[in-house]
Amino acid sequence: MTSTRIQSYDEQNGVTESERTDQPETEETARETEDQQVCPECGGDLATHDNETVCAECGLVVEEDNVDRGPEWRAFDSKEKDQKSRVGAPTTKMMHDKGLSTNIGWQDKDAYGNSLGSKQRQKMQRLRKWNERFRTRDSKERNLKQALGEIDRMGSALGLPEEVRETASVIYRRALDEDLLPGRSIEGVATAAVYAAARQTGTPRSIDEVANVSRIEEMEFKRTYRYIVRELNLQIQPADPEDYVARFASELGISDEAERRARELLRNAKRQGIHSGKSPVGLAAAAVYAGPLLTNEKVTQAEVSDVAQVSEVTIRNRYHELLEASESGAVPA
Repeated sequence: MTSTRIQSYDEQNGVTESERTDQPETEETARETEDQQVCPECGGDLATHDNETVCAECGLVVEEDNVDRGPEWRAFDSKEKDQKSRVGAPTTKMMHDKGLSTNIGWQDKDAYGNSLGSKQRQKMQRLRKWNERFRTRDSKERNLKQALGEIDRMGSALGLPEEVRETASVIYRRALDEDLLPGRSIEGVATAAVYAAARQTGTPRSIDEVANVSRIEEMEFKRTYRYIVRELNLQIQPADPEDYVARFASELGISDEAERRARELLRNAKRQGIHSGKSPVGLAAAAVYAGPLLTNEKVTQAEVSDVAQVSEVTIRNRYHELLEASESGAVPA
């Protein structure tokens, strides 16, 4: 009868525990780790059973007493998992310290949910104040904290998803690291970062929309945006009118068929090249106005103008151009 082989791979090769822990991790050791995904004796597949890694072919115990890095508790649904989890939120670029510092909650309650007394409330208020002061070590971190708060405020006002705010935070961090802020306001660079991030992630907002929620003048915003894009070498494609259609259609409450006709008008206009040199927001507004009319739905120019924040004159002009391009089907000279 063949005896079972139970010694580990390290014991076979004469490697002690101290030698194994003191050995630095190099490219060679990384390759050895990859090689240990297969049996060192026969090259068979490895399987883990009862806290041991065993070869399924020859029975060699490659590793024993594995460390279980999972939680010690069990959960049978998502709610129970959230209640038992003891980890914090993931790191994020939207906070100046990436969310790694400690926050003191604003609720004046103890661990049992009981309200604190007046002296304890005053003490917690002082602790919150000093905690906020200690979270920023220097002027650079104070600058970053103010800017990221401004980015979050504008992103919330514009209805931008978290992905866009994260991208805007990364753009601002790059500008700060490359020393592009001297001579420019924090709000100006933050506004430019939000606009650039929205363009990069395919959820654009018009210049007027961003300027309305910003705390700087529109000319300063445009000037800072051009400077940031040039200095950081941001790859930003021209805005596509179709990117605005879904949002306008949702706010106006038009049907899916009308939205589809609006997209068809814009695609036909792009094929014929009449979109060149024209505002993508104006073209999208005209298409969203024309689509419902072609499907016997009622939408007024005033309603579209309020949603898209463009003038009714622009909507009428672009509307006629879209219809002419749709009827002619020929590329204009």
